Amino acid sequence: MNVTVLQHPLAAHFLTHLRDRTTKPALFRLLCKRLTVLLAVEASAHLALRPRIIETPLEPFEGRVLDEPLVAVPVLRAGLGMLDPLVEFFPDVSVGYIGLERDEATAVASSYYAKLPRMSGRTTLVLDPMLATGGSADQAIATVKAAGAGQVLMLSIVAAPEGVTRVNAAHPDVPIFTAGLDRGLNDRKYILPGLGDFGDRLYGTEST
Repeated sequence: MNVTVLQHPLAAHFLTHLRDRTTKPALFRLLCKRLTVLLAVEASAHLALRPRIIETPLEPFEGRVLDEPLVAVPVLRAGLGMLDPLVEFFPDVSVGYIGLERDEATAVASSYYAKLPRMSGRTTLVLDPMLATGGSADQAIATVKAAGAGQVLMLSIVAAPEGVTRVNAAHPDVPIFTAGLDRGLNDRKYILPGLGDFGDRLYGTEST
């Protein structure tokens, strides 16, 4: 499978607290941001660099800076929880949005919104925190590719084998980065053990 699962102790620590049903929305959002930073570090390990000469307080120095224009595309609404750390990490990143709504009866996602910046040749980070069936991720990746994206990287907080398999089959060129590869899906297509409905927990909209 074309998937990288974070092995850092902090990732395990943050993810455990994220899964905890007693974790309140404010802490849930903070943990999501921290995990996204770790995912961004892992996913950006092979980005191209170019030399840049700067002046230190003591002498000139030839350093290296990022040489790739980046685009971050969260899948609404839950993907928004992963956006802020990327904007802070990559100040020159462009941002697009893809809105996909899951039908609870069929677990099939339908598109209701797409707004993308100039994508041509740009490395694109698709942000979808729960890679369950892979339907939303498949659609989102297909959308950014159709808009001309260059290399596409998929970032998820938690993934199921079913979702990874679908994305790998439809987009074998797209590496997946996740903090946890879980056991599988239940009959409602929710990830087990998972962490519940990510959007509801992120924004405190759970009914119970």
